[in-house]
Amino acid sequence: MNSQPVGASTFVDECPVSAKADNPAGCEFIRPHPTMQDSKYNPKTIEAKWQAKWASQNLFQTRLQPDKPKFYYLDMFPYPSGALHVGHVRNYAIGDAVARYRVMRGFSVLHPMGFDAFGLPAELAAVKNQVHPATWTESCIVDMKAQFEKLGIAFDWEKEVVTCRPDYYKWTQWLFIQMYNAGLIERKSALVNWNPVTQTVLANEQVKDGRDERTGDLVEQKQLTQWFAKTTKYAARLLDDLEKLPDWPERVVKAQRAWIGRSEGVTFRFEVRGARFEDNPEPRTQNPEPRFIEVFTTRVDTVFGVTYMVLSPDHEFVEELVAGTEDVPIWLANYVVSDYGSGAVMAVPAHDERDFEFAKQYDLPIRAVISPASIPTRKTEFW
Repeated sequence: MNSQPVGASTFVDECPVSAKADNPAGCEFIRPHPTMQDSKYNPKTIEAKWQAKWASQNLFQTRLQPDKPKFYYLDMFPYPSGALHVGHVRNYAIGDAVARYRVMRGFSVLHPMGFDAFGLPAELAAVKNQVHPATWTESCIVDMKAQFEKLGIAFDWEKEVVTCRPDYYKWTQWLFIQMYNAGLIERKSALVNWNPVTQTVLANEQVKDGRDERTGDLVEQKQLTQWFAKTTKYAARLLDDLEKLPDWPERVVKAQRAWIGRSEGVTFRFEVRGARFEDNPEPRTQNPEPRFIEVFTTRVDTVFGVTYMVLSPDHEFVEELVAGTEDVPIWLANYVVSDYGSGAVMAVPAHDERDFEFAKQYDLPIRAVISPASIPTRKTEFW
């Protein structure tokens, strides 16, 4: 303890005896204050000294302390495609404050860190810098760790995870094989968001106004063969089990419900009449083999209000269906997606908002079959 004049603040340079007795490690979180003789803060000297002391004592290493309550804080892993920036500092400084607070409150804290290294940002950065992706990624990891150490973030680096290394991705491969053997993985062709410049597939969230949000390149729709996980098999269980998480914030639970989604309804088929297919060009009247379009609806009670059909642009019938007429016309629209239901919907514009807007735009008939006690003479509004 430095000697101080009467009335001056006490500046801690070493742990008080009482603190060491109660918590041998916790007291080392105290940072030294500048002395009265030297009030200028010198981060290179002061922070380097204490960070070295923390490292020598393995202060942030997770210890087995069965008598203490446990707290696990997991930060989002950064992409090792460059250096840390101020956005990273904001994110990890908040996590550091929470983890340290829990330590001071007597919790046994696990606060690991890792690198999300199998991703598009790292790959594109390697291409841009004309360096092999493995070399570029590993060098970025070294630089980022040095930055983290300078920031003094309380990470347990013994629990480090790097997703591009075999000791990690061998387990993702193992999980994939287990899911494949259980019939939860399938391979099929589907449309993807394709950046022809970077030759990469983009998630819907990475496309803004038809362009790659990172590069600004125009995005195309391309048919590619890819792997799909049948996560919908677990949708009901995931949704129902949210009730078992009473401590989750309501906004998070609400977001999960919206993401999982659940539609309960009826699947049935419409026969395609008066149509010609590539494998049988004769009209339906001369073709004894009927063709059907399967649809899913949550409002089967509105079925008598159907005035047209809508297929997703990548529906299996699109390429082979040459022409269709007769009772209900068939349209293609981008508001129908192939991975919801069957990729085909019965359009009931009087009782569905999107169908209504589509019908109004293309002057299609609107037939109300379920209505309030009084209805307008002419259908001009959706209900």
